[in-house]
Amino acid sequence: MKIGVVVPAHNEEQYLSACLHSIHVARENVSNYQVEVVVVLDNCTDQSWSVVQSHQVNWIECHYGCVGKARDVGIRHLIERGVTWIACTDADSVVSPDWLLYQIQHQPTDAICGTVSLDDLSHLSMIKQQKYLAHYQDQMNHQHIHGANLSFSAEVYLEVGGFEPISCHEDISLIEKFKRKSRSITWSNLVRVTTSSRLNGRTPEGLSYFLNNL
Repeated sequence: MKIGVVVPAHNEEQYLSACLHSIHVARENVSNYQVEVVVVLDNCTDQSWSVVQSHQVNWIECHYGCVGKARDVGIRHLIERGVTWIACTDADSVVSPDWLLYQIQHQPTDAICGTVSLDDLSHLSMIKQQKYLAHYQDQMNHQHIHGANLSFSAEVYLEVGGFEPISCHEDISLIEKFKRKSRSITWSNLVRVTTSSRLNGRTPEGLSYFLNNL
């Protein structure tokens, strides 16, 4: 199994370095496997490119302004390079040190939906914190879907047609395609990332939208 990690980024210089460092640590913990990382710089006008260069990570530049397209172009680039398993996260997220290790241990499966933890709840009101914690199921067989923590077989990704070219909910749409094909999905809280709880997110109706509307 050759693993590919795809990170879409739109003006994420504040968070991107921590994200890439965490992926490096996760790679070190599966040193017996070949892992290739690509950052997809989508309409970046900040210093995200410099951050990527400083981490010596491969990158693709595009001007879609669309996370679904950005994820897809990165994934197809890695598949052309022989990757057989794709792991997706976001530039404002930090993956756990055993993020890739648990993905390997969950094999065989066609897709893994992992969990996310918020990096900081303090700027949310107590009522919103309670609503979020009541809503989120941090357990095995949860039913949460996050583009920041989603992995899958490259073969099945191509079979179902990949991510839709949409600016939000592309992750949910992809998993629905897997379900319609009766593909196996592992809902794991062992595969974990920590993500930004900012309220001014990059995608409409994403996590920040959800937090604002609790």
